Amino acid sequence: MRLFGSLYARVLMWARHPRAVYYLCGLSFVEAFIFPIMPEVMLAPMMMGKRHRAFFYANISLLFSLIGALVGYALGHWAYEAVKPLFSDGMQQVITVWVENLRADMNQHWLAMLGALMLAALQPVIPMKFVTWAAGIVGVPLLPFLACIAVGRGKRVWLLALLIRWFGERAEQMLHKYIEWIGWAVLGLMGLLLLWLWLR
Repeated sequence: MRLFGSLYARVLMWARHPRAVYYLCGLSFVEAFIFPIMPEVMLAPMMMGKRHRAFFYANISLLFSLIGALVGYALGHWAYEAVKPLFSDGMQQVITVWVENLRADMNQHWLAMLGALMLAALQPVIPMKFVTWAAGIVGVPLLPFLACIAVGRGKRVWLLALLIRWFGERAEQMLHKYIEWIGWAVLGLMGLLLLWLWLR
């Protein structure tokens, strides 16, 4: 947290602001394509303060994440086409082959692609912006892209809301204590599912 410590502290300050909902909307939007701090940093203290509104906060964060994901998708598509001529011919060829291979894999293993998108949106390791930009570059169909982002990101924010509604302050302690085990278990199960879909 040293690198982004000041941003982290600022986001926590936004969570206590009278206009916190507006800040949450903005954070959820920009995090999907450029900002480095996840909206859960704001969501958790906001949900703790008003547990009866936990799912409202989760849903509004999800909505603006989806809008931001569309921006990231568009940036990935247009920025890739705009920046590609700046590279040398050799580098252009390497990038083009790589993108075309990804597109071929996507067309051949579309179920695995959908699973990978949901996994990427669910886990906190790979930033959301990388997922949205990459989807735009490769040309993932828009509606499946949005559906996968909605399911993956939705599971994250709804799980957080559910834990806080059920356990209150204990939820944060539980998350801190077991988040590594939960995260690796989910990644492991999703990885096995993707492997099965790929080899089927």
